[in-house]
Amino acid sequence: MRTLRQTSLWLGLIGSVSLLSLPALAQESGPSAPDGLPSVLVDSAPAEPSFHDVATPTAAPSIAIPAIEPAPVAITASDHKPADTLAIPLPEAATTTLTQADWYRVAMETRLADEALLRDLRLGRAERESLTKYYAEAERPLAWARDGAWTPAAHAVIGAIKAAADDGLNPTDYPLPDLALRKDSAPAQWAEADLKLSAAVVRYARDARGGRLEPSRLSPLVTPKLDLPDAGAVLAEVSSARDASAALVAYNPQHSGYQALKARLVRLRESHPSTPMVQVPKGPTLRVGMQDDRVPLIRARFGLGSGKDQTTYDERVASAVAAFQKEKGLPGKGSLTPQTVAALSGPSVRRLEAELISNMERWRWLPGELGARNIMVNVPEYRLRFFDGGKVIHQTRVIVGKEKSQTPIFSEDMKYLVVNPSWTIPPSIMKKEILPALAADPYYAERKGYKIIRRGNKISVQQPPGERNALGFVKFMFPNQHAVYLHDTPNRNLFSASKRAFSHGCVRVEQPFELAEEILGQDGKWSEERLRGLIGKGERYVHLRNPLPVHLTYFTIAIDEHGDVKTFDDLYGLDRKVQAALGLAS
Repeated sequence: MRTLRQTSLWLGLIGSVSLLSLPALAQESGPSAPDGLPSVLVDSAPAEPSFHDVATPTAAPSIAIPAIEPAPVAITASDHKPADTLAIPLPEAATTTLTQADWYRVAMETRLADEALLRDLRLGRAERESLTKYYAEAERPLAWARDGAWTPAAHAVIGAIKAAADDGLNPTDYPLPDLALRKDSAPAQWAEADLKLSAAVVRYARDARGGRLEPSRLSPLVTPKLDLPDAGAVLAEVSSARDASAALVAYNPQHSGYQALKARLVRLRESHPSTPMVQVPKGPTLRVGMQDDRVPLIRARFGLGSGKDQTTYDERVASAVAAFQKEKGLPGKGSLTPQTVAALSGPSVRRLEAELISNMERWRWLPGELGARNIMVNVPEYRLRFFDGGKVIHQTRVIVGKEKSQTPIFSEDMKYLVVNPSWTIPPSIMKKEILPALAADPYYAERKGYKIIRRGNKISVQQPPGERNALGFVKFMFPNQHAVYLHDTPNRNLFSASKRAFSHGCVRVEQPFELAEEILGQDGKWSEERLRGLIGKGERYVHLRNPLPVHLTYFTIAIDEHGDVKTFDDLYGLDRKVQAALGLAS
């Protein structure tokens, strides 16, 4: 395989063989090679021994250069003969051909050496280096063009990029090259266009996997491990795929939750009402025959035009309202109820788009593979679900962190369970709660059943296992930088609240032993009954045979199994932060 460096050396050889510049050769060479490239033949055995003689063939499809190899030097037997008796034979005439692909390689090497051009591609340093490496090692000089035309793969990815809005991405973030290049366009133009399309493909793939923003900048408690693809790997996979469009789009999350939101976004845009929603003021329920200043707004909303009396709630208006109520599943037979007013004045399409896109973005924070068996906690929903093969096999209510002590968002593997756990109070709670309480009441620790442990000048406070332990009877450990976990709780009355943000950051589980049995059930020996039998026997560790992925997530919109949209409060304001970071209008 010819490398870019070899091609450059060959062109250098042209300069050493001929004093003529390539432009001059192009002017004097007669007919041109394909794509306007000059046809020049350099003969290595001229009649007179001069390497400056250039002969131009009448019709040559490419440039032919002498292949000069070392030749033996013949010297006579006598060392005393004059120097002019030395015979240095010239190499036999031979040619090496520069093809059209060689010219494209030279053009590409020049573009890849242009730092300013590479920076304009809006790729990071690591991506630029990977891009350069890909082209240097590729079998063909261009990734997206053959014989002076865009390949089917190029047309496919261009179509996918133009449709990026379907996945909540912005097509203008992936500028496309000049698609009107012709077969006779200069190699330099083709090389630059090829690079530009490669950069668009790489940026799309990385954004689809979550590269649009850095989650930890939104909050230090949002720390997913983004799986951003390598630029060279993206180009190698997509450009050679049988369906390049599908290969590129597949970098978006394939999880059913994401796909449901995507379908909802597409449907929302398709059904964008021609008449915008109106803000209808609150007021009494209206029935046929009643008059109200809000009626003209209702008429405008349904495109009813003017009536005999604009402010009269007549049969025509009531009929339109009844149809709207039926569509939205609202009670009523045409009366303008407070619920109907709220629905008519609901969120705008742009706001709904922003909410859908920001939730889709957070799906990109999750691993591409969630795990055949995995636990997912949706913090704003206060709910835990245990999946096996994509189906929910167990779910339960949970308590999450307060706004001032938020539950972090990340994924990690559960390694073991602890029955009868002790609780070492973390430094943050020590500083805010325990130390002030001890200062106010010397017997505080004793009354709470806490044990004070002194190590030099440092003290820690530990709560032994038991009924009063803040962790309850079992905790589920997935080691992480935030030192949070799932656990039981003695305060079970809190699960009856509709909004359950009460913890210091950990996730409290309503049915811990049922969950433990589901997790350990594959072993066949850890039933709920046996686990409960360990209560009161000191801390017991039960290690999982296989690590179990745990995903602490944050979704304010979800589509349930019936296709209905479920919305949840933006508990920590993270939805608003994502929308602001993406520049979404709400």
